[in-house]
Amino acid sequence: MTPATGVQQSIEADPQGASPSFLEIRNLKMHFPVTEGTVHQKVVAHVKAVDGVSFNISPGETLGLVGESGCGKTTVGRCILQLERATSGRILFKGRDLTQLDQKALVPVREKIQVIFQDPYSSLNPRMKIGSMLDEPMRVHGIIKDPQQRRARVNELLSVCGLDPKFSDRYPHEMSGGQRQRVGIARALALDPEFIICDEAVSALDVSIQAQVINLLEDLRRQFNLTYLFIAHDLSVVRHISDRVAVMYLGNLVELAGGDELFDRPIHPYTRALLDAVPIPDPEVESHRVHKVLQGEVPSPMNPPSGCVFHPRCTLAVDSCRASVPQGREISPGHSVACSQV
Repeated sequence: MTPATGVQQSIEADPQGASPSFLEIRNLKMHFPVTEGTVHQKVVAHVKAVDGVSFNISPGETLGLVGESGCGKTTVGRCILQLERATSGRILFKGRDLTQLDQKALVPVREKIQVIFQDPYSSLNPRMKIGSMLDEPMRVHGIIKDPQQRRARVNELLSVCGLDPKFSDRYPHEMSGGQRQRVGIARALALDPEFIICDEAVSALDVSIQAQVINLLEDLRRQFNLTYLFIAHDLSVVRHISDRVAVMYLGNLVELAGGDELFDRPIHPYTRALLDAVPIPDPEVESHRVHKVLQGEVPSPMNPPSGCVFHPRCTLAVDSCRASVPQGREISPGHSVACSQV
């Protein structure tokens, strides 16, 4: 254990066979300033949305990033995309530190890193036809300069994502939610990326449509050798698609393991609480299951607890948890946890 610093030490576990040349996140922090005043504003506090997160992603892998709302999952994704400039830390994509690049230098990187947004109703421009949306990124980046070739590529993208090419002449309001999300996936593929961040990509869809989109993402990963960061709060979906799973709580990474390993042998008390809240499809088993509900509320990220950030709600907490920050340690190969009591 280390002296209390007010910041939980993040898990830094490299998976077996990991390639450090693809994506590395090192001690990532994103603190949003809170200001007061109108004319002369001054910073009075910081919202510690991400507070020292580290992990690697290997080529061709899907890493699931889970946790309850407000834990910092989406902020991690936005920092990787450089939609938010991190307060500190390093984001290495194929050896290049994205935090050190200016907007001009980021243009070729953005071709290789794309995003699928959560809400298919607000992420598509209602005034643009589907074909124009898919054509635009190729035209802006100069990937395909000939209009006829771009048109053929648009039709190909729609077909690959399970849509009729005739949909290119439709507007978003003429399509269902599942069809719109397929358009969002096609748009992410338009620049032939290597890495895609799926930010709650299926949470706004019906359950039956979720399964179709998840299967589509899996097929595309194999077909185009893609790598995913899959951000979600639905653990059943994460288990289906992820090779490894990272669990976040209040801006910190508390556990990281292979998908089956995490679900079959959760170690951190917060991970166990998350899995205990997942309903079991068998009504007979579910009716006899004892649910262990976490006590208390999630602390404010403006004033996180000292020591282990989970200790106010943890049944295993002792005095040392309040004073010392737990180091991430490897329990078994590829399985790391930040808890001093397990």
